[in-house]
Amino acid sequence: MKMKMVYAKNKRGTVVDNPLEKVIETKVCDYAKSKGMLAYKFTSPNRAAVPDRMFITEGFVFFIEFKRLGKRPTPQQTREIDRLTNHGMAAFVIDNIEDGKKLIDDISSKNANT
Repeated sequence: MKMKMVYAKNKRGTVVDNPLEKVIETKVCDYAKSKGMLAYKFTSPNRAAVPDRMFITEGFVFFIEFKRLGKRPTPQQTREIDRLTNHGMAAFVIDNIEDGKKLIDDISSKNANT
């Protein structure tokens, strides 16, 4: 099965096949908001390397760390993601728009079935 590529455009309208992290983050957050989710920029003054965004939908909270295509979280970011998941929270690393939208759809459909 061939994977569908999702391209982003830069400010000049040029198609970019490996968009910046902030472009991926913006597109996925906008998509989540269109599905009725809350998407908050997540920062912690006393803890570095927390995931980029916190999403809330129908009583379910999850976190996403956004990366450029093929990039991995830093060891500090991995530590924070592990800390969250060890406390029962859902945390994901997303490096492309298509996977981000699929995750939003998957979570939306699971919450619709509960």
